[in-house]
Amino acid sequence: MLIYNTTYHVELADARNFVIWLNECYLPEAEQGGLLRGGRILRILSHKEQDSECFSVQFEVEDSAALHRWHTETGARLNEELMKVFKDKVIGFPTLMEVVR
Repeated sequence: MLIYNTTYHVELADARNFVIWLNECYLPEAEQGGLLRGGRILRILSHKEQDSECFSVQFEVEDSAALHRWHTETGARLNEELMKVFKDKVIGFPTLMEVVR
């Protein structure tokens, strides 16, 4: 089992709308094909800056092949949509992690 995590750095003025967009658009569409599951949004409390907030979006995925398939079928389109809606006010970077225990 793998965890696909994306950490987002969001301008403070857009943080509330970003979380709404994640809940209403991103998570439902990301899980729609069944390749990603258990989506959750976490607020990162460490490394706080005055003018921004950080969030982690996590999904469970069976293996890296399934993640690659999700990215080509759904993920790239969702990232494009995120850029259209939030432009340069949101920056994200992905991390793939393996569950050890």
